[in-house]
Amino acid sequence: MFYWCMPLAASAGPIYVYKKGGVTYFSNKAPPEGVSAKVFTGKSSTYSVYKGRSVRGDRLFTERYSDIIISASKRFGVPAALIRSVIHVESAFNPKAVSPKGALGLMQLMPEVARMRGVKKPFDPAENVQGGTRHLAYLLDRFRGNRRLALAAYNAGEGAVEKYGGIPPYRETQHYVRLVLELEARYTRAEK
Repeated sequence: MFYWCMPLAASAGPIYVYKKGGVTYFSNKAPPEGVSAKVFTGKSSTYSVYKGRSVRGDRLFTERYSDIIISASKRFGVPAALIRSVIHVESAFNPKAVSPKGALGLMQLMPEVARMRGVKKPFDPAENVQGGTRHLAYLLDRFRGNRRLALAAYNAGEGAVEKYGGIPPYRETQHYVRLVLELEARYTRAEK
């Protein structure tokens, strides 16, 4: 079972991950005394930060987690190049990445998305990529194959895309969509 204890409007403070009674907890509050926890911070986890920069010169990671990505691609019908691009922008292929908002792992799954997609161990690369790809496939289906809208929803949430009738006017989301699509084109060429 997976529980999330941190409020959605989280600060960039530490995230404590601990088990108690067989349940994994993620919280912005220290665990009870006597319970050991791993502590993650956005700063120390080197999550991917691409705000305001291009990815044109970035090295491509065509081999990292290749078996996991190809498996998820086949299972959910999402191109491997798109999955790689999301991972590249979201976590820079760091399986232990934690964002200041609490997104976790390679595909930076928010805890509620991880729970919804059946991910019990968000730092496990295979489980994270399967859950993230399942969510991406759902969004692609929901937005009738429109990659731009699906990616905007992956970044800002479905509600924001609905509210604005398209890509929300958030600079971060607009930049995110451009970066992922740019990388997808590069990964697609590299796969040939």
